[in-house]
Amino acid sequence: MKPAGVVRKVDQLGRIVLPKSLRKRYQMNEGDPVEILVSGDHIILERFRPRCVFCGSMEQVSDFKERHICSACLGEMYHLRPSDAQA
Repeated sequence: MKPAGVVRKVDQLGRIVLPKSLRKRYQMNEGDPVEILVSGDHIILERFRPRCVFCGSMEQVSDFKERHICSACLGEMYHLRPSDAQA
């Protein structure tokens, strides 16, 4: 992890401002979700990318009933459903 060389103070509400150059470099826009991770005594900010609740994949993930699911797991679930003939 390479230091950015930028120092910011935390305000009264615990907020910090990410410099425009960093937001532009990492394609972060107003309203984008950010994930906060902790590793030892380090705090890491990442652009949030949803993962499938079943397999953890980040490829072709969509929302289903307020959960994230990838197309592969969705396809598997489709094949597990009871056939119309059994109903």
